[in-house]
Amino acid sequence: MLDWPILSTITYLPLLGALFILLIPGEDETVGKNARAVALWTTVATLILSIVMLFEFDGSRTDLQFLEQASWLGGGIDYVMGVDGISVLFIILTTSLMPLCILASWESIKTRIREYMVAFLVLETLMIGVFCAQDLLLFYLFFEAGLIPMFLIIGIWGGARRVYASFKFFLYTLLGSVLMLLALIYMYWQVGTTNMTALANFQFSSTEQIWLWLAFFASFAVKMPMWPVHTWLPDAHVEAPTAGSVILAGVLLKMGGYGFLRFSLPMFPLATDMFTEFVFALSVIAIIYTSLVALAQEDMKKLIAYSSVAHMGFVTMGIFAATQQGVQGAIFQMLSHGWISGALFLCVGVIYDRMHTREIAAYGGLANRMPIYAAVFMLFTMANVGLPGTSGFVGEFLTIIGTFQVNTWTALLATTGVVLSACYALTLYRKISFGELENEALQSITDMNSREIAVIAAPVAATIIFGVWPAPILDLISASVELLLTNYHDALTGVGN
Repeated sequence: MLDWPILSTITYLPLLGALFILLIPGEDETVGKNARAVALWTTVATLILSIVMLFEFDGSRTDLQFLEQASWLGGGIDYVMGVDGISVLFIILTTSLMPLCILASWESIKTRIREYMVAFLVLETLMIGVFCAQDLLLFYLFFEAGLIPMFLIIGIWGGARRVYASFKFFLYTLLGSVLMLLALIYMYWQVGTTNMTALANFQFSSTEQIWLWLAFFASFAVKMPMWPVHTWLPDAHVEAPTAGSVILAGVLLKMGGYGFLRFSLPMFPLATDMFTEFVFALSVIAIIYTSLVALAQEDMKKLIAYSSVAHMGFVTMGIFAATQQGVQGAIFQMLSHGWISGALFLCVGVIYDRMHTREIAAYGGLANRMPIYAAVFMLFTMANVGLPGTSGFVGEFLTIIGTFQVNTWTALLATTGVVLSACYALTLYRKISFGELENEALQSITDMNSREIAVIAAPVAATIIFGVWPAPILDLISASVELLLTNYHDALTGVGN
């Protein structure tokens, strides 16, 4: 085991990089060039460190690993960092997507480059902190503070309606989180500590659990987002720059699912069991309704954003099924969706940089001019649908199997979502890639360059490898999921005795 604070190092290294960028002197052009280089090398170094942590991680253990503890505010509020099988892979997801975001922004961002790179590095620190924090107040600070750089990224470097989209994103997510803060204060008042392990071991009464569950649910449901509080997501995606969309879809949406696994199931088992049917209903509505809405979209980014809401419906369904396959499938789906939807937004970014439009109608026949692009886009379209052999299939299949064991109707209705996703995803691909080159501007369009191929290569590899061989991920999370579910079911049966 490593005897140095690797989690804090991984968490705060991007912050150090951001500080370095702020100190770069010189003209705007020189600063921009150096800021890009520093941001890239910082994110690569963070990725290497997180891979070192992964190799040192023991998947057979259920306790917290790389534990760091220091006194902080006193009164039972300490600085506690640690990871288990559930959180370790989300850190890897975050650190692996960040260099891709920096590379994707290499040429498309031309103004305020220094500030842009700083915002991304600060965001990386806050996202990693969410998955490492083992103190509720620390978690809350990381969870909420992530809003600020994302708000700036959308609001400054976004599209025409960026101010509207950024404020909508900020207010929606903040509103949910105010309730979570009230719940946090109450829990601290009751237990006398914000340590997450101590809170999970404390038995709240059934009435307390209901109110606390609802408060946390409000925050996580908006973050995921679940139907009907999902409307901020399409607007945020449409206006965000390409890299902003990648991070939003790849990591930020996953914090809601991670929150359910970290808080709802272990801390409020009675309330979770009580609201399971309610969550199932919302999940099914999200899967079917947003898939139908996606069918009607004319903007590529909006279509992918609605598909994200539908895919997150599978996640919530799998988590609240509270079966081994369901929860493992939900975690796998979150990771898989992270690199698949991130890659789809990167694909949109490639043609947006050339044509400066996201309208589906403006394209057609791209396979004639961009064969590499058409092949890559097809792979991710198929993965998004959940084609066997891609990582998108494994997560969806496991969540449906896991849910089928507890509620047949929910699993059956969710399966229709798979059919609907094929409808909108394949329609999108047909309209963009096939047919005649009717738009004259497309006659001179060029295929993906070496930088764009380098950016997309990692998600392509992950989609294929983990689609065929999901065992490394499932083995790593298996022990932690088993412990979580054992404690959850024990808490439920303990009430009946």
